[in-house]
Amino acid sequence: MSERKTHGVPALLSFLIPGLGQIVKGHIFKAIGIWIGIFMGWLLTFIFIGLLILPVIWLWQIYDAYNS
Repeated sequence: MSERKTHGVPALLSFLIPGLGQIVKGHIFKAIGIWIGIFMGWLLTFIFIGLLILPVIWLWQIYDAYNS
């Protein structure tokens, strides 16, 4: 009997809350890294670099939740 993989649910959860899809898949340290990256991105928005970094992290973590 083959194991059915669900990719959409973790990706949807990551879309709503960054890092949640990684937690659902059991990648705790990756989720912590995402949260640190998001926090640093928010801090860097004051010098406008965060405006570039935040969307990249957000899109990557959705892609990662779907594919890993």
